[in-house]
Parts: sequence; C-alpha cells; structure tokens
Amino acid sequence: MPATSEIRRTELADFLRTRRERITPDDVGLPSGGRRRTPGLRREEVAQLAGVGVTWYTWLEQGRPINASVQVLDAIAQTLRMAPQERWHLLQLAGVAVMADTRPAALPDGVEVILGKLEPYPAFVFTERYDILAYNRTFRYMVGDLEAVDPSERNYLWLFFTHHYWQGMCVNRLSSARHLVNNLRAAMTPHLNDPLWTSLVTRLREASEEFDALWKRHDVMTPALPEKNFQSPYGDLHVHGTRLSIGDDGLNRLMVYAPRDDETAARFERLMREGNPDAATRVGAAAHAAV
Repeated sequence: MPATSEIRRTELADFLRTRRERITPDDVGLPSGGRRRTPGLRREEVAQLAGVGVTWYTWLEQGRPINASVQVLDAIAQTLRMAPQERWHLLQLAGVAVMADTRPAALPDGVEVILGKLEPYPAFVFTERYDILAYNRTFRYMVGDLEAVDPSERNYLWLFFTHHYWQGMCVNRLSSARHLVNNLRAAMTPHLNDPLWTSLVTRLREASEEFDALWKRHDVMTPALPEKNFQSPYGDLHVHGTRLSIGDDGLNRLMVYAPRDDETAARFERLMREGNPDAATRVGAAAHAAV
C-alpha cells in the first residue's frame, strides 16, 4: 500500500489541477490568448500570479515531494480563488496543517433516551464517515426499515447512492448528493491511508456512477442544507435539518429533522405509529442485492 505522504501528494496534485481548470483568464484579468487545449489557467499563469517559480509549481501539481510554506500555499489559494474550506483542504493535503486525532469516541450514555424523546421528529447519530450508529423509530421508518439492512451496510452514503428506496426518497437529490460527497472528501483528508475510509470510497465509486462523477470533481465546498424534502407513503416531508456534535471529542453528530409545516408534523406522527409499508421490503431487498 502506498505511504500516506504519497497518497496525499497525489490528492494534492488532483485537487490543484481541478481548481486551476475552473478559473478562466478573464477571471484574473489575463488575456485569453486564443484557443486553449485545456480549460482554465495554464500552470505558468498560476505561478506568475502567485509569485512562485513555474518549475516549482509544476512539481507541486505533479505531486513531487517538495516542501511548501503556508505563505506560498496561501498565495496559490488566493490565485485560484479558493474559499476558506478549500484553503484548509489544501493545507491539509500539503501536510502543513495540524492533523487532529479524529477517531470517534463511543456514544455517550443516554443517547438512545434522547433519540426516543425527540420523537416524532426523525433523528439519528452518525460518524464523520457517515456510519449510522443509532436512530429513533421515526427516522427508521422515514428512510425505510433500517432493521432490514445489515449493520455493516448502515452507512448514509452507501444507502443514499446504492439503494433504490433512498435514491428516490430525497426530493432535492442533486444538491444533497453534492453536499454529502463534498463533506466526505473534506472529512477524509486526515485519513487518506486508512483502509476503513478508502475501502468505502472504492466501493462507492465502483457501485455508483453518480458518486464517482462527484468524487472526481475534488470539491470540498459544502454549503449547508438547512431545508430538505423527502418522500414518504403519506406525502412529502418538508424539514429543517439541525446537526449537533456529541461526545467528548465532538466527532459524532446528532441530526434532527424538524417539520417546516403542519402537514409534515402530522405525517411524522403517522410514520411513528404505522411505519412505512412501502419501504421495508424494498430496502431490505436492496441491502441483500448490494452485498
């Protein structure tokens, strides 16, 4: 298996290339110079605007083992018009940012009780890797009966991109898909050589063309999606999503979906009481088919 530094340099090279290709000469006040063979800025133009040597920048984008200071990387980030989250991602990939210990802690005592008290609002707990650790009854029925899914498959991204019921459940699917993939890539930066993370990405890329296309974009910008819409057998669910960090290290998250209208509130009550007759069989069958 490649060393972490080698994987990180490869990710850095791909990230810089995709950021460079999205900037046009007009964006930075340069003449277009006629027809170009590739989109975006040329490497020498990035180097000129950032005040670094062309050869040095070329080596950086090629993933060669060279050192870069925070000041130089900041100049490149500014030239490529990176947002703060993209700049942080760049520093992480270049190995100049402090890497935090991101191992999730065990669930605190009382989480199951809290989840139950939140009903009829759907709520669940998940890790940075989007493994679903715990959930209440309303969430279980909103997304299909999770008890029918093997525990090893209870990963939000895996279900979202590979299971038929989940693929049709989210009304604003495109924005949600981008949000999920961008969040995963940003969270994965300290784990580029961790088989637990890399195996998930590999499986997703092989199983879902949609995920693979979004992953190739190397985006880490992830605007919040406070309003979401889901389908249910009792009608559409219009919700506000609130995410809270829990545990001593704050790495696990508690997500709660609150209704945006009275109709959704009534449908949550019915889901909690009656379950989801449309989902249980299909989600269970999809889980077995995906293994």
